Amino acid sequence: MDIRYSCNQRDFKRYTTAETRAEFLIEKLFVPDEVTAVYSHVDRMVTLGVMPVGDAVPIDKGIDVWHNFGTHYFLERRECGLFNVGGAGTVTVDGVAYDLGYKDCLYITRGAKEVVFASEHPAQPAKFYIVSAPAHCSYETRLIRIADAAKKPCGSPETSNQRVINQFIHPDVLKTCQLSMGMTVLESGSVWNTMPAHTHERRMEVYFYFEVPEDQVVFHFMGEGDETRHIVMTNEQAVISPSWSIHAGAGTSNYTFIWAMGGENQAFDDMDGIATTDLK
Repeated sequence: MDIRYSCNQRDFKRYTTAETRAEFLIEKLFVPDEVTAVYSHVDRMVTLGVMPVGDAVPIDKGIDVWHNFGTHYFLERRECGLFNVGGAGTVTVDGVAYDLGYKDCLYITRGAKEVVFASEHPAQPAKFYIVSAPAHCSYETRLIRIADAAKKPCGSPETSNQRVINQFIHPDVLKTCQLSMGMTVLESGSVWNTMPAHTHERRMEVYFYFEVPEDQVVFHFMGEGDETRHIVMTNEQAVISPSWSIHAGAGTSNYTFIWAMGGENQAFDDMDGIATTDLK
């Protein structure tokens, strides 16, 4: 498991492009029949990718759980949310099977001992994108299909940011300990996400970009509002955003991204906004 340590905003100002990418970018998440995991010391969030092809894959395959987490199993003191961004697949949680189509979501509560991933058709494997946060209480494992997500249209064509925010793991949809996740879909002709830019001191965030055409990229902007940096990202890559950093992107085409947050609260209006004209 790749472990990333916390970076403060003062040292970040001296990072090279290579150092910025090594610290925050998760370049490859999906490897056939393996679990890819990145443990960030920013709020102890874990980002994982699972693509079962020939075999069913347990969530802890290849991970020394006791060494990395000090627990007997991965979700003993954690919760997680996941999206299927590939072909049809199944997630079995303690013997209960959940069928996930494209863009469906599953929240798994703290205490689930066995989580196993499988694809319906190996030639079109499922791709499970997963984010896990520490949890001190348990709620209810629940499947949320894309059709059942709370949909919040926003933006406009004039500002190139017309999009629909799909809320899945969200206080208005279901209870969690601290994890929140959703999916934002940009309309054709729109490229900007998360505008106006902002920070939220009490929550970190992870973005996963997908549906990025093969010959296109997304410029993900981060750093303090008065001294920004960017990371050029391609399809199915994720980026870690500390609480002190803005998190916004502009693509060379429209795209979709999954956002995940963990921290001290789940108040979505608890943001420190930065006027677009004040960005530097």
